Amino acid sequence: MSSLLSHSKDQPLVRKPLSDSCSASSAANTKSLRHERLPRLGSSGSSDLSNDTSTNHAESYFLRRENRLSAKKKAEEETLNNDYKKMYEKALVTNQRLKSRLETNKQELTLIQDQLQKAQKERPNDCASNMLEAEKKESWSLKKRISDMEEQLKVKAELKTENQRLKDENGALIRVISKLSK
Repeated sequence: MSSLLSHSKDQPLVRKPLSDSCSASSAANTKSLRHERLPRLGSSGSSDLSNDTSTNHAESYFLRRENRLSAKKKAEEETLNNDYKKMYEKALVTNQRLKSRLETNKQELTLIQDQLQKAQKERPNDCASNMLEAEKKESWSLKKRISDMEEQLKVKAELKTENQRLKDENGALIRVISKLSK
């Protein structure tokens, strides 16, 4: 049976039987359509039935090939979209975890600073040298801990900016993928 190819902007190429495209399907119309189609497909113009069959086989082959390629492309796009979704969700979870750690560290820092201020205010002038040394060591360890926490805050700020950059990049990639899928 002879067939025609139908192409729509939203759908892939679909095979339609010749009888669907012509309301009056007579042998003469079919034969004239075959003759019209053969030169367009690059055949020699002969009315040989075997030549028409080979043309149909070629059309069928290219149609199947195109369908396989489009299905493969759609599968790759879905995989890519899922990968970006997973990466985005992972980045969100990491961001939330870092935010909670940052808040905890900020609370610890304020608590330690308050303790340091109290220790400096309440320090009596007539304490023994052992007490002064202990307080100095404690003060030094608290200052060291404060400086470590400040370094952590700097690192977290850098992570936050990098996280925002990754979000922006992810959004750009999603826009590109959506444009490519159209």
